[in-house]
Amino acid sequence: MKLVNMHQAKSQLSKLVERVRRGEEIWIGKAGQPVAKLSALDSPNQPRQPGLLKGKIKIRKDFDKLPAWLLKAFNDPAS
Repeated sequence: MKLVNMHQAKSQLSKLVERVRRGEEIWIGKAGQPVAKLSALDSPNQPRQPGLLKGKIKIRKDFDKLPAWLLKAFNDPAS
């Protein structure tokens, strides 16, 4: 664990993030007391897997049809 002060964290954020990316954990302190922790994400972003919700989402057949009142609102600027 490495403690850095708030000013150093603000001015060197990109360097600190790079150190965290390499596995280091950094604490940010104010007046010498730790107040926040900068650490890597628990799990890196996983590639999207198509089809995870297949069969769980239903789209109605009239999905693309606007209700008459809404269509009128789009076409009539005085509405």
